[in-house]
This record gives sequence, structure tokens and C-alpha cells, in this order.
Amino acid sequence: MRISLLSILLLIGIFLEISAQKINAEYRLNIRKASSPILIDGVMDEKAWEDAEVATDFFMITPMDTSFARVKTDVRMSYDEEHLYLIVINHHAVEGPYMVESLRRDFSFGKNDNFLLFMDPFDDQTNGFSFGANAVGAQWDGIMSNGNQMDLSWDNKWTSKVKNYEDKWIFEAAIPFKSIRYKKGITEWGINFSRLDLKTTEKSGWAPVPRQFPSSTLAYTGILAWDNPPPQAGPNVSVIPYVLGGVSKDFENGGDPSYRREIGMDAKIGLTSSLNLDLTVNPDFSQVEVDRQVTNLDRFELFFPERRQFFLENGDLFANFGYSTIRPFFSRRIGLNAPIQFGARVSGKINKDWRIGAMTMQTGEVEEDALPSQNFTVMSVQRQVGARSNISAIFVNKQSLHYDPEAVEEEKPIYSEFNRNLGLEYNLLSRNNLWTGKAMVLKSFGPDNQSNGFVHAANLKYASGNLTWNWQHEYVSNDYTAEVGFVPRRGYYKISPQVGYRWFPKSAKILSHGPDGSLTLFYNTKGVQTDNNSYISYNVRFRSQSNFTTYITYDFIKLQRPFDPTNSGKEKLPEGTDNYAFGWRTEYTSKPQSIFTYGFSTRIGGYYANGNLYTFTGDLGYRFQPYVSLALSSTYNQIQLPEPWGNTDYWLVGPRIDVTLTNTVFLTTFVQYNEQIKNINLNTRFQWRFAPASDLFLVYTDNYLPEPFNVKNRSLVLKFTYWWNI
Repeated sequence: MRISLLSILLLIGIFLEISAQKINAEYRLNIRKASSPILIDGVMDEKAWEDAEVATDFFMITPMDTSFARVKTDVRMSYDEEHLYLIVINHHAVEGPYMVESLRRDFSFGKNDNFLLFMDPFDDQTNGFSFGANAVGAQWDGIMSNGNQMDLSWDNKWTSKVKNYEDKWIFEAAIPFKSIRYKKGITEWGINFSRLDLKTTEKSGWAPVPRQFPSSTLAYTGILAWDNPPPQAGPNVSVIPYVLGGVSKDFENGGDPSYRREIGMDAKIGLTSSLNLDLTVNPDFSQVEVDRQVTNLDRFELFFPERRQFFLENGDLFANFGYSTIRPFFSRRIGLNAPIQFGARVSGKINKDWRIGAMTMQTGEVEEDALPSQNFTVMSVQRQVGARSNISAIFVNKQSLHYDPEAVEEEKPIYSEFNRNLGLEYNLLSRNNLWTGKAMVLKSFGPDNQSNGFVHAANLKYASGNLTWNWQHEYVSNDYTAEVGFVPRRGYYKISPQVGYRWFPKSAKILSHGPDGSLTLFYNTKGVQTDNNSYISYNVRFRSQSNFTTYITYDFIKLQRPFDPTNSGKEKLPEGTDNYAFGWRTEYTSKPQSIFTYGFSTRIGGYYANGNLYTFTGDLGYRFQPYVSLALSSTYNQIQLPEPWGNTDYWLVGPRIDVTLTNTVFLTTFVQYNEQIKNINLNTRFQWRFAPASDLFLVYTDNYLPEPFNVKNRSLVLKFTYWWNI
């Protein structure tokens, strides 16, 4: 049965990929070598720009995708031996101020007037890069994978300038060839440009994109045609050293202050123009923004995304294998409980059809946890098939060095000698992106038979302008183990069909509306149903970009192990308990172009043990654009249960202040009060980007006990990092 399902998906992929002709192949922008030097100043006064071809007459994507855009945008591109150049004239459509959050880097797309470039240097319609800016010059850069997925945590070295005029704003940028990956000799790249104008609530693109897809969808790129093959990047070696000093103190357990004096280094070595070697020695990630906390009322582990730079470039080769709850590799397992000593990674394209990735990381011992030194190795290879689909294989190995199980204290967690995973995956992306899907198998190996498990999962999704449906099923055996992965649940079968429909009325206020439905059923490996999570919803999206959704939900859970419904250490419901709950939810987000924004969600209905759960989440935002952005996010949960639990209230409150003095100086203060874990966290981060991709960070962190209001621990870190091209 498993093999036949995989075969069916492969046959569907072959059928949908019969024609490999690019959809927007007639949209061509010819790029010529610059006829004069170009100064990045937001002024179009160079001869090179007079000689450059213009990409104009953008197509509207939303609110409708059947006409040219009202907002006029002109794009020119050029290059020299070292840089790819871009200048964009973003004309006004209506009078009024620009809508931006701040000068903060990697801004929220839907809350800013912005221009974005989507670049596919291999013209494989699957992987690429994005660069852009909002109307006051805040930069945006990210790496793209799987056709349209964007990772904005990626950061690289480039320069840009935005200048505002009465009737337009101009964005000019220089992107070093050393900052991107491309194949030598290829003279046609995939390219598209996206413009969001919040005053008219219009999103547009140079090459037309159907409105059900993001403007970043690489299946719909046009062609950037080079007059000559792009110049070779030449010796491409970057060394990124850091120096760090810090002090911390544990007030809760007493003791003297602990001081940090550290140095480390990252290095990027271009093996070819499309294959990169990354090295790291004694890395430190203290400048990474703290995770946004949530109230955890779930039975399973929560997922938090990776933000550390070393793991990001070509990270999809490793991290995108599987599904959100079946990941054989999850890089946050490395280095959070033990210091990373060194690591190396080779990743990128061999040619248009083949990508490879290999990474090894070494951590040190942690004596207090009886944790030995460990090595983490992951290898992946990907082969493109058809126009956009691919087949991938992955191998993940975690090995404990000098492992002595007898030396592990009984009260300490026992770490296995090794854990390995081997997997194969077919990823379907049809030529027009209407059909997407995945089929995968995984096998785990361990030092005993308890860790030798199996996984199979597959899905097939169809997304037209009106109708969307998806079928997904999963099987995870009881003994499947991925110690370097994220698999919060084991020992189940799952089926999950979903369907949705949208109408697009000719209305002055409503952009689209329609229902969605989902049924998710879980069974244990003996065939007994353990979960039924179902909902029916109705969504209304307004032309102002505000959004309202209401849900009716039904949940059935047969507990497979004891569970405390408050997740606070109280008495647990016994294994085998049946729990039924109906609920009603609402969600609303206001139009993003307002200076004052707000949103809320509610949940009213049943809960475990015939109890009730009432949840309210509110988000408020106010900006003094472009310099200050204020935000407040709060969640209140009231759990009403019979004795011995009684009533439990949980508050989670998180005010945030972003001060962006310029687009290179940032100050962020984030406070989180989490009543469930009885903690108040204060994190203040100052960042000065004194040169491209080179920073000075000052990070202050406090954790407090709410009652009594006492300091638990406190730390201060100063970090200097510089990107040096050799």
C-alpha cells in the first residue's frame, strides 16, 4: 500500500510535468554591462541607467489578477565585474504618506509599502534569493526554497539606498556576486519583481502571478537575459570573526558572577560560484532574538524556528525534509544544551539538476548533566525531476563520543550511544504550481531494537483560484526515534483531508469570502481511534486587507498516557480517558496601513475532563513611523475543571518597543510575563550595523520571579563581529 501510494504520486508528477515550457517565458528583461560607474544614492543620474532596458507595465495580483496595475513601477538592472545593480522607480498612485512599520530589517511584507526582487539564478523555479526595501529604506533579504518559501533569517552583504520624492520613491541597490550563488555560464536567470502599495491595497508583479499564490512563486518568474555570462565571482573567501565579553549571575541559586571572554570565527569559502563551504569555530549566538513564548496547553513539545545564521543557507536541504511534525533533522537540537566547538558544512548546486549538502558539528561535554561530547552529521542530496519537482535523500547521525552508560547517574537523563536516520522523499511541484505534494519514507536505527522504527507520510494539494483541497496521511511507528529531529508524537496513523472555496465578488468592500473544512483523525498502531480534530470555518477578507474568520470546532481525545490538563504539575488524567469538546473560535486582524493596528482571537468551548476553556488573545500596535514601533501582545486563558484541578488562570503578556534611529541602528526591548511558568523575561538588544553584515551588539537579559518580584538571573553581553572579504 505504501509503495503504491508513492507510485501514484510519482505518476501524477510525471503527468503534470509533461510540458517543461516556462509559463512566463515571454517576459524578458535584457541586462547589459554598465556603461558608466554606478553610485548607490537613490538618484537615477548615471548613463548606465539611461542605457538600461526598463521592466514596466506590472500586472495586478490583488485585489484582482485580470488587469494591469494602477500603480506604476519601473525597474532597471545592470552589472559590472563585482556587482549586480538594481534601480526601481516606485511612482505614486494616490497622494498621501507612505505606510511603513519602521526602519527595522526584514520587515513584515503586508505592513509596509515595499518593493521586492525575486531571483532564481539557476532558473530551476525552485530555489533563489530575495532582496528589497520598504519605502523608507529598511532592507529585506532572504533565501528561497521549495518554489516560494522564504527564510528571512538569512543575512548577507549588500548595499542599498531609498530616496523619497513628491511623486515617487526610488530604491537603488548593489548586490555583490559573492553574496549569491549561481552557475558559471548560465545566461538566463528567473526573475520577478513585486510591489505592494498599501494606499491602494494593490499588490502587483512584473510577470503575472495568479492571486492564490504569493508574488514570490518562482514558477511564474520571467527571464533575466544576460548580454554575456555573468562574471565569475573570483576568489570568494569571507572571514567573520567575533569578540565577545559578558557577565551573568544566578541570583536564585546564589554564587559569584560568571564572566565570559570569548573569540570565535565563521568562514565562507566559495568552492565554485554555486557551491559553498562554511566553517565555524566556537560559535556564539547570543545576539539571536529571543523566542516568543506561548502558553502551552498541548500534550506535545512546541516547535520554535531556527534563527542562527550558520544553519540557514541551503538549510532547506536538511530542515525541509518531512513535515512540520515529522522532521528527521532539526538544527536546534545542536548546541542548546552543550557548547558547539566547531562545525563545517558544504552545500549548494553541482549543476542545474543536482544539489548537495553535508554538515558536521562537534559539541563539548556537559559534566553536570552527564552529557558526553557528541558529533552531529547530516548529509543530503537532491535531484530535480521534470520542470520543478525533486527527489531527495537524507542521512542523519548523532554519535556520543567516549560514551560510558555505567558512568551516567541514575537521576540524570540517559543519552544513547548513537541514533541514525535514513530517508527518501519525492517533492511534487507542478509547472503552474496548481499541484503540490510530497511522499516520504524514513527509517531510524539505534543501539537497541527499541530505536529501529519506520515512518511513511504523503500529501497531495490542489490550489486553483477558487478551490483548494489537500489530502495528507502519516504513519509513525512506536519505536521510531529521531534524536536530532522534531517528532513530538509516535505510534500513530493519521489521515487529514482539507477543502476550501473562495468567492471573489464585485464588491467595494469585500475581496473574497468562503468556507474551509478540515478533518484530522489519529489511530494508534492497534487501529483504535485516539483523536478527532475537526473544524468548519468561514473567512472574509476585506479590500482594506483586514481579515475575519470564525470557526466551529470538535475535538475528541483518548489519552495515550497520563496528562495534566493545566500543564502545571498538578494531578494527571489517567491513560485511556475519553475527552469530548465542542468549541467556537473567532479571529480578526485590522487593516495594516493604519498607524494604529489591532487584532484579536477568541476560543470558547469544552476542555478535558468535561471542563471548559476560555481564551482571548489581543494584539495592539502603534507606530511613530518610521522611527518607533510599539506593540502589545497578550493572551488570557481560563481553565474551568472539576476537582482536584479547579479553576486556573494564565496570563501571557508581551510588550515590545522597536526604535530604529536609522536603517543601521536598532534598539529592541521585549518583555514577556508568562504566568504558567512563573517568569518575567526582559530582553534588550542594541545593534549597530557599522558596515554591511558587520555589527556591534549589546544584549541585556533579565529573568524575574513574579511573586515575590525577585531577580532569578541576569546577563549582559557585548559582541563585535566583522565581515571581512579576502
